[in-house]
Amino acid sequence: MPIIKDNEMVGPAPPTASGLTRSRGSAEDLGVFDDAKTYYSAEERHRNHRAGPRTRTYSQNSLLKQMERTIVHEPYRRGSHDESTLPHSRRFLIQVEPTLQSLQLQEDTDRNMQITIEDAGPKVLTLRTAASNGYNRFDIRGTYMLSNLLQELSLAKEYGRKQIVLDEARLNENPVNRLSRLIRDHFWEGLTRRIDASSIEIAARDPKDWTDDPRPRIYVPRGAPEQYEYYTKLAKERPEIRLDVQLLPEKITPELVRDMNAKPGLLAVDMEEVTDPKTGAKTLRGRPFVVPGGRFNELYGWDSYMESLGLLVHNKVDLAKSMVLNFCFCIKHYGKILNATRSYYLCRSQPPFLTDMALRVYDKIKNEPGALDFLRTAILAAIKEYHSVWVAEPRLDPVTGLSRYRPEGLGVPPETEAGHFVHILEPYVKKHGVSFKEFVDAYNHGRIKEPELDEYFMHDRAVRESGHDTTYRFEGVCANLATIDLNSLLFKYETDIARTIRNVFGDKLVIPAEFCVGDMAPGHVETSAIWDRRAKRRKLAIDKYLWNEEAGMYFDYDTVKREQRTYESATTFWALWAGVSSPKQAAAMVTRALPRLEAEGGLLSGTRESRGEVGLERPNRQWDYPYGWAPQQMLAWTGLYRYSFTEEAERLAYKWLFMITKAFVDFNGVVVEKYDVTRAIDPHRVDAEYGNQGLDFKGVAKEGFGWVNASYIYGLQIVNAHMRRALGTLTPYETFVKAVEENKAKALAELV
Repeated sequence: MPIIKDNEMVGPAPPTASGLTRSRGSAEDLGVFDDAKTYYSAEERHRNHRAGPRTRTYSQNSLLKQMERTIVHEPYRRGSHDESTLPHSRRFLIQVEPTLQSLQLQEDTDRNMQITIEDAGPKVLTLRTAASNGYNRFDIRGTYMLSNLLQELSLAKEYGRKQIVLDEARLNENPVNRLSRLIRDHFWEGLTRRIDASSIEIAARDPKDWTDDPRPRIYVPRGAPEQYEYYTKLAKERPEIRLDVQLLPEKITPELVRDMNAKPGLLAVDMEEVTDPKTGAKTLRGRPFVVPGGRFNELYGWDSYMESLGLLVHNKVDLAKSMVLNFCFCIKHYGKILNATRSYYLCRSQPPFLTDMALRVYDKIKNEPGALDFLRTAILAAIKEYHSVWVAEPRLDPVTGLSRYRPEGLGVPPETEAGHFVHILEPYVKKHGVSFKEFVDAYNHGRIKEPELDEYFMHDRAVRESGHDTTYRFEGVCANLATIDLNSLLFKYETDIARTIRNVFGDKLVIPAEFCVGDMAPGHVETSAIWDRRAKRRKLAIDKYLWNEEAGMYFDYDTVKREQRTYESATTFWALWAGVSSPKQAAAMVTRALPRLEAEGGLLSGTRESRGEVGLERPNRQWDYPYGWAPQQMLAWTGLYRYSFTEEAERLAYKWLFMITKAFVDFNGVVVEKYDVTRAIDPHRVDAEYGNQGLDFKGVAKEGFGWVNASYIYGLQIVNAHMRRALGTLTPYETFVKAVEENKAKALAELV
């Protein structure tokens, strides 16, 4: 396996740009595995060219001697089920609506518009073959093929087809290839958004707008007057959508954000100037980005980085680049990469990944015009964010020199459902003898003072900024913690910035006015030396306050109590990803931490012992045991790989990919936000708060979930070719390892 550089992809290159080998095999030599639009929109493909009178056929041995004597070539024999020597050649002639109805009636016994292993149907359906013009029949058997048939028929119906000629290969396709293909051709597209006239009516509506007059609303920063003009003109031209265009003040304060909660709205992101093909006039178009799940329309923070790892494997470089530019816009105009681009997130960031994201994109485009300017902008934005957000009050702890998730904000977070904090607030409502609504308004505006509530909501906002919402690791203490995850990311910022300034910009980076922060003046010059020193200082502090030699892992540090916490979390492996660990520390983590955090489906978010007992009074939290999340897996694989623990990285990746693939096969193509990595049968069933995004589809999944899609594609670059083949046959890891060991033993025996 190749050696990893800091900003390089890991693992072998895929067989093609998409990671898939394109198969051909229909009679017309059309792509068997074309995307649904191409496959179901082509009229030619769905005409049955073999329809009509049957041609003469011969038995296998008839007239054989006569033909040999006369040197006449025997006509091709039609075998059973219209077999052919061409790969993937069997095709079915299907009437879409009647077949779909029959399939659902017979096989979807729980009537949820999915065919899964939990349905009690006979798991067999007979289809008519196209080569016989519907005369011969062939049985489609098993959950996987039948659920794929349901998905294909659902897509055919969406594209308006009454009759189709369907390749069997789409039904029995290797599940690894099928899921990879769906992610590449469908899921990324289903999750891609852009903010402009084409989408503003829907995107600017906020499902979390609990006000009396919810309407589409967009906030535009002062530094983007061309966008304000664009949206104002749009609002006048289309009064029916009731678009409310607001210009943000120059300075954004917690008081401003609190008062904006009465009029929540979307925040503008980057746009590019284009020529309108209809009028020839110059106009603006939003830069696209990928959202976490189908119900979202705003740009999210660390989700976008994780998604970019999959996008880059699929060579969707322009989309990943566009997301970096959107982040640069946010830092330039809002001061930070936001939790998400809604008005109530203006004080809150998320785990910072910008430098690694930008360097990975740059590595793909470095020979293109403008690549250097792109990287310069991204590094300048990261420097501004580093100084103004992560090493400034209130996030910096001046004693340790480490940073915390500690966003500003006032009052009750408005983006939650109306009843989310009722159990917290009711005692205070009773104490003050007012209505619930009156108390919230008075507390938010400081007419009622409750220091205990201030403390509670400070930690609640910090949990949301951390991206790990929610977990008992952070409950009631998050804003006080110097966490290993955040400080690993900042160490990576420091080393990335130092290396880039030194190697790419000749050890001299000039800071223009729009990226100046603190006492910087326009024209200020940054060199690598100061960033090297910052990285060394942070590593010393991490070793002093966060490393635990006895446990063989990193813990969070409470900056108020001045003590190390002992919650065992998968974020300990972020130190490997960032390169902050020594080889000795890395080996200790693999020996002592990994066995405690590894489960059947990959890495646990945390250990059962750290979470503690759960019950009615203490429910499950989604970032605790027994759940596993894609970001934890990807960062751990990359980190282990970086320190040459290749076998461990491959094992963890295999377990995660196997779990996703098996759920995909057994449950109608499901791909969800998070998994219970201790469940062998139905890991997508999660009983923690917020449920599980990606479950609520009918017939066919259209988006999956952003960072899980990415983890699947990225993980396939981690495992070796032998493992990939085993995944396609749904071979559990233990069975795979046993087979490999037996083969090795057999090979050794043959050498003796």
